[in-house]
Amino acid sequence: MQFLLLALFLAGVDKVDNWPQFRGPQSLGVAEDPRLPDKWSATENVAWKTEIPGVGWSSPVVWGDRIYVTSVIDSGTLEKPKKGLYFGGERPASKDEHRWMVYAIDFKSGKIVWEREAHKAVPDAPHHLKNSYASETPVTDGERVYVYFGNVGLFTYDRAGKLLWSQEMKANKTRYGWGTAASPVLYKGRLYIVNDNDEHSYLECLDAKTGKSIWKVDREEGTNWATPFIWENEKRTELVTPGTKKNRSYDLDGKLLWEMTGMSSISIPMPFTKFGLLYIASGYVGDQIRPVFAIKPGAKGDISLKPDETSNEYVAWYQKQAGPYNPSPIIYGDYYYTLLDRGFITCHEARTGKLVYDKQRMDAESSAFTSSPWAYNGKIFLQSEDGDTYVVQAGPEYKLLGKNSLGDMAMATPAISQGSLVIRTASYLYRIAK
Repeated sequence: MQFLLLALFLAGVDKVDNWPQFRGPQSLGVAEDPRLPDKWSATENVAWKTEIPGVGWSSPVVWGDRIYVTSVIDSGTLEKPKKGLYFGGERPASKDEHRWMVYAIDFKSGKIVWEREAHKAVPDAPHHLKNSYASETPVTDGERVYVYFGNVGLFTYDRAGKLLWSQEMKANKTRYGWGTAASPVLYKGRLYIVNDNDEHSYLECLDAKTGKSIWKVDREEGTNWATPFIWENEKRTELVTPGTKKNRSYDLDGKLLWEMTGMSSISIPMPFTKFGLLYIASGYVGDQIRPVFAIKPGAKGDISLKPDETSNEYVAWYQKQAGPYNPSPIIYGDYYYTLLDRGFITCHEARTGKLVYDKQRMDAESSAFTSSPWAYNGKIFLQSEDGDTYVVQAGPEYKLLGKNSLGDMAMATPAISQGSLVIRTASYLYRIAK
């Protein structure tokens, strides 16, 4: 039975060699490769581990023999982040000089091939204690790596570490001073960024080769932390931007296609697509409405649900209280899995939204999850802030298969490439391989 289940997952799926953006190819968080490990520790199945100076919760990205990661080095005394969900994480801007850094690491050896200082200054803006000044994940096309620091600017380097172009940006106020996190996306020679803040929110499209702005549109939004998504569907290609006031979708020239209300008061998870549907979710833990929407292609205008509706012409299905706070959901096989921040997992049918199993708790001792789940070889992987990864059987029945511990705080979502798992913790970058 287990062999049959694994064969079904592997059928028609290519191995993943490159992991160019947050959550990898198509932002799905899924790869298939029998070489990939399902057991590890700080010493077991560790090909190498490399210390990364400074602090950053951006995810690693991989292309060929290069891994790219960002970090910010504080010249003063740094307060360590505290795990878990809590109030009072606001901190004033540091008065110490910081260095915004980019690192290229050799995939095979773990050695730092080059490091570049993108920016050096005293920060103009604060951030939440659990956030960082380097929380946006870079994106790469193999020839260049595009690095976005939300309150500092954009920086583009070639494989050798040469700065090709940069664009400084004004630091805007964010809600409660929590900072920024939305990553850039790259599509057919254009770079797209969303900067939702409490002063002047906007969506901008830039020429990836030159950095020249192609267009820029204002957004009637406050601060959000969700990464936008390029949705290639049967009718068109569009740029989807989650929000707190409204989810919005634009064509590739910045024209608004559709919008909808009904989100949680904080928007963090990244959208993605499967089975011809677009999935958008948000779920601040203090809200009664923590929605998941499955949206059909071709939408136009206002597609908001009425109070008594769970579907309409363009919304295939809706769940009122199934959205996560920080982690992005994942679809694997026929099922839509949600990792809730306090250590529960739920499962729904991806095509219909029907509940398959309700909240299952992995471990009573681990109650904080920020990084997004990933999946391969018939298993779902769920990493806690303690650096423990819980391995759950994929499919309609919940079963905990194991737990892998690194013993270091972890909030970045790992990368998968060439039969290896690349995990970032507070102190190290690991390549995990059999």
